[in-house]
Amino acid sequence: MPGTELYGVEERKEVNDVMETGIFFRYNHDAQRNGIWKAKEFEAEVKKVTNATYAHAVSSGSTAVSTALAAAGIGTGDEVIVPPFTYAASVEAVLFVGAKPVFAEIDETLCLSAEGIRKVLTPKTKGICLVHMCGGMANMDEIMAIVKEHDLILVEDAGQAFGASYKGTKVGLFGKTGCYSFDFFKIATAGEGGVLVTNDEAAYKLADSYSDHGHDHVGNNRGMEQHPIIGFNYRISELHAAIGKVQTSRVPEVMKRNNKNKKLLTELLSKTEGISFAAIADADGDSATFLNMFLPDTAIAKAVVDEFNKTGITGFNYWFTNMYHFINQWEHIKGLKTASRLAVEVLGAPQDYMNLDLPKSQEVIGRLVSFGIRCTWTEEEIHALAKNISACVEKVLVPVN
Repeated sequence: MPGTELYGVEERKEVNDVMETGIFFRYNHDAQRNGIWKAKEFEAEVKKVTNATYAHAVSSGSTAVSTALAAAGIGTGDEVIVPPFTYAASVEAVLFVGAKPVFAEIDETLCLSAEGIRKVLTPKTKGICLVHMCGGMANMDEIMAIVKEHDLILVEDAGQAFGASYKGTKVGLFGKTGCYSFDFFKIATAGEGGVLVTNDEAAYKLADSYSDHGHDHVGNNRGMEQHPIIGFNYRISELHAAIGKVQTSRVPEVMKRNNKNKKLLTELLSKTEGISFAAIADADGDSATFLNMFLPDTAIAKAVVDEFNKTGITGFNYWFTNMYHFINQWEHIKGLKTASRLAVEVLGAPQDYMNLDLPKSQEVIGRLVSFGIRCTWTEEEIHALAKNISACVEKVLVPVN
């Protein structure tokens, strides 16, 4: 991924700024830090990329989701629609704020579909945790129509889609709150980090306090600050924010390179029988971090993946068997295997998680293979990769035809 491809002098300079002050904590110590406020600068860069009114950096994408849910008003007993295809953190965050996940179908965008959402809506539905997967975006016109019709709270997890947009609006800014991940595997990395965004001042203030033990961050004496709400420690460090600041500033250029490389790879692979591609709700807004390729069915996809492994092709994910991104492997979540009881165990689950019927999601993810796009690829490398992918697909499909 680009975040790990492009780093060097600039990141070291920003980290050294922090090292020289000795202030790794993001708040206070005004005199000692000599005007160095890396978390604030990181947040400012995120606002530049997204056009968000407010941005608040936290310790991870996972804590960003938790903070986004809480700041939007999702809590104990609320039923929240979630996808079966996402990094598990999205569902974990819903559980840990005390809410009840309700799984709905995805479609070929790899995100929750309007049809899937409508099928699981009940009078008890409080909100939707919409996840924009694999660099793309959901069909927001259709989903926002449901949100408005049923007066739902929308929280967007755009952890894998920072920089992506739908009809001119960055994903993460359609709902009450949204968030991004800046971990090691994203388009921009802080090492570990996440950012909540919103255009709602009240939600921003709640997030600011919630992620730091309820502090209101007024004044310059931390021990005498007010605590308007109960919170917890989701703070980002100045060291992580320093890296995130530089990485975020690179995202517009990285997206240009990504899209160029993805376009070429797509053109080459589209010539191969049996290969098709995931739907992109707005191709102009694609962050292009992944090329999401469909094969004719699950059996063929598995056979092709086996060929990739035999041939030594790397840089792809077969999510159908991935332990953390698809519900088939989430026995710990479906069985509610917890260290201590969660609210859903006391209040009762809204679905039988062990026996979910999600045929569309099974069909879509069974056929899906995703290749991470590298912004540093040469044309020669892209041609070679396409040739190897096509050879594996053709080898599998020949006996079938």
